[in-house]
Amino acid sequence: MKIETFYSHLNGYEWLQVRRPSFWKEIEITIESIDADKCRTKVSKEKGMVGKLLFNPAAMNLEFKKSLESKGWSESRVQYWVTDDAKLIRDSLTMPPQDQHEFLVAHGKQPFRSYNQTDFVKDRVAIEVQLGKYAFIAYDLFVKHLAFYVGDRIDCGVEILPMKSIQSQMSSGPGYYEGALYDLVRQGRGVPAVPLVLIGISK
Repeated sequence: MKIETFYSHLNGYEWLQVRRPSFWKEIEITIESIDADKCRTKVSKEKGMVGKLLFNPAAMNLEFKKSLESKGWSESRVQYWVTDDAKLIRDSLTMPPQDQHEFLVAHGKQPFRSYNQTDFVKDRVAIEVQLGKYAFIAYDLFVKHLAFYVGDRIDCGVEILPMKSIQSQMSSGPGYYEGALYDLVRQGRGVPAVPLVLIGISK
């Protein structure tokens, strides 16, 4: 596969080139190492495509996982506690999880455990490979990357997405680069407030 195009939000690409140039090279090498045709293993049962061999997102994700983990990228998970009071959430936002829990209980609230998880993180850069449902892209961009940035765990997020040319050869549901780019641009130049690189991949 290859990088067909990319979009730099809040100078995300420029930050990588100056601060982590080797990371961009690792991303390029990883994408180029994936043989898309070997991942065309899903037999469609959908109307209009019955019997057609489609790209299998699970197989592609596995190839990304193997390649990135071999280069030192690993999953990161951040736990926190939530409740129904916005002021208490603001007041406890930067506390360690145990302190959050105790703070909310002390204020008479029932805390609920939650977490944010990112597939691949290394030295303050996060990568999400999103080949799933289109709604997950918005969650990555406007929740995951932003939460890790606000929590001072990353300085830049990278979102890898299929171009429409690849997405059209998958089962219905996955999002694609062109649609995600539109959703990102229409929010305005400063939203979300985290440097990002949106990458569109193709064969």
